[in-house]
Amino acid sequence: MKRKIIIEIISSLLILLFLYASVSKWLAFKTFIGEMNNQPFPNWMTPYLVWGIPIIEVLISIGLMFEKTRVSALYASFVLMTAFTIYTVAILLHAFDYVPCSCGGVIRKLTWPQHLFFNLFFVVISLLGIWLKKREPVEAVRTAGA
Repeated sequence: MKRKIIIEIISSLLILLFLYASVSKWLAFKTFIGEMNNQPFPNWMTPYLVWGIPIIEVLISIGLMFEKTRVSALYASFVLMTAFTIYTVAILLHAFDYVPCSCGGVIRKLTWPQHLFFNLFFVVISLLGIWLKKREPVEAVRTAGA
């Protein structure tokens, strides 16, 4: 029972993060496009990124809401947050000629080291969620999915 509550908390935190991030991008869409054009990626990628990232965040959130798709969504959360974390580390290591930012809302207020710890927290809880889901008794998984 305790495991299930922890998994629900982890899923809820990730849902809040990804829904908040996607909505903040869409609410300031022109700003988001401009910031994506300021990234160290070729500008031809911008249309794919400005639509793809928020849509992926919403899809992950939806996947986290359902028992049948939760493990896949936890893996997707882990991959996406790991990618964001690697990007943050690259910024902290001065891998780019300038410091880009496309963070929205209150996340924009974080310093890059704070951003790194923020991202690492979500990487770790994604991994913890995966680990806890994999350790669930088979019977609990069968009855939860029915």
